[in-house]
Amino acid sequence: MDPGLLSTERGLSAVKWSFVGLIITAFFQLLVVLISGSVALLADTIHNFGDAATAIPLGFAFLLSRKKPDKRFTYGYGRAEDLAGLSIVFLIFLSAAVAAYESVFRLLYPQPVIFLRAVAGASIIGFLGNELVAKYRIRVGKEIGSAALIADGYHARADGFTSLAVLFGAFGVWMGYPLADPIVGILITVAILRMVWEAGKSVFSRILDGVDPDVVDDIRQVVSQVKEVKDITEIRVRWVGHRLYAEVNVAVDSGISVKEGHEIAVNVRHNMLHSLNYLSNAVVHVDPLGASGEIFHRLPEHDHDATHADSH
Repeated sequence: MDPGLLSTERGLSAVKWSFVGLIITAFFQLLVVLISGSVALLADTIHNFGDAATAIPLGFAFLLSRKKPDKRFTYGYGRAEDLAGLSIVFLIFLSAAVAAYESVFRLLYPQPVIFLRAVAGASIIGFLGNELVAKYRIRVGKEIGSAALIADGYHARADGFTSLAVLFGAFGVWMGYPLADPIVGILITVAILRMVWEAGKSVFSRILDGVDPDVVDDIRQVVSQVKEVKDITEIRVRWVGHRLYAEVNVAVDSGISVKEGHEIAVNVRHNMLHSLNYLSNAVVHVDPLGASGEIFHRLPEHDHDATHADSH
């Protein structure tokens, strides 16, 4: 089976089962909210519904990434994961806005909180449900190289800790401080906004083709181990969904034949894909020593950085 397709199927499975787990957790918490009136638990429940909802665009992205490349989308449809990441950030922000509104409203117009034991139990259930989902998402995300799935996993883990925060609200109410419940709700909102910031940085980094600098160093080290390679002038790496693509320019002796240069390129690519299992594909460009790199390929009269009226 194609490794890329296999990783996509595993991603879909992780999204599906984590969605089921979080929906069950959120509905259980919602039931307790309706009978207790806890706004802190309501904020956490909204957050958990929002977290479960993030699985929907991510699932569609994984489904779309299974499509084969075509003439219009020559790299395939993996970038749909980046669009899913944007929608995830928006949904997290929306859950923060709703939780903030409910918390401030209850702070200005306090209402009694009852069934404190049920509230405490629901918060513990929320923590356990989120932590199980977080471990599953992170493990599968790391195995298939999906930053969106890993980020969603860490988001679920943070949600679990906000669920535990509801315990403090229930304890404060039990101790005779009724405003502890909406105050904890506001603190949870702040935690949600922090997740918006962290998730947003990760998603926008992917959109701008950002990668871990260690990846570039790893590629340079592996390529330099091929003895025929005399120099490495450029290394470019980009994510397309959960698949990582690399392009390298290497310099070789100028006196070798085209056939020998091709064999060196094949050897370099083989070493990269064999040693760096997170790479999905690699393109190797071979130049003669002394004339290697993009600077030697530029033709000022055909500079594509200029604006052309007939641009495609």
